[in-house]
Amino acid sequence: MLTAKNINKFYGKLQVLKSVGVDIKKGEIVSIAGPSGSGKSTLLHILGTLDEPDSGEILLNGKPVNAMKGKQLAAFRNRHIGFVFQFHHLLPEFSALENACIPGWIAGRRKREVEEQAKKLLIVLGVGERLDNKPGELSGGEQQRVAVARALINTPDIIFADEPTGNLDSVHARELHQLFFDLRKEFNQTFLLVTHNEELAQMSDRILHMKDGKIV
Repeated sequence: MLTAKNINKFYGKLQVLKSVGVDIKKGEIVSIAGPSGSGKSTLLHILGTLDEPDSGEILLNGKPVNAMKGKQLAAFRNRHIGFVFQFHHLLPEFSALENACIPGWIAGRRKREVEEQAKKLLIVLGVGERLDNKPGELSGGEQQRVAVARALINTPDIIFADEPTGNLDSVHARELHQLFFDLRKEFNQTFLLVTHNEELAQMSDRILHMKDGKIV
């Protein structure tokens, strides 16, 4: 599903990624692990089209993603890629349901259709009784589940998660770990995770270990 070849990235004279290659199959849960500064988050952001490589090629379902620019790239990202970050980035003035709906509305889908799908997702994710609550009225674990619903709303090909449990206590972190596997079982969802959490990494199908800008 996702292939990256010879990805290089410089910040000034510092080379952060050194000819990195990645292959992810549909339905896989893959973790990227390694010490701080090894290039994990940079690689994830480049694969997720949030940043550009200085050289190399990225293909998602055979489409050359890094050849797209501007509105075309934004529309492709909205439709095919989901994101979950360490900090949930929910909009505080909107309810849980509205936050989950936003990418669907941006995609121009029918309002009611998006809301119905968001309700179903939030129920599956265990926050179906919190639809009208704003983020400030939710626990950290509930906020992250709403963020997962938002990532899933457009039925993306792949979800990129950058330290998704880094801001959660051990109980909520374990629940979120299990949730990813439940979603894979129910929707055949594909995940690429950056994590320092050894338990989550070990649960994954594969671990890509990074060191000094390379997969080792």
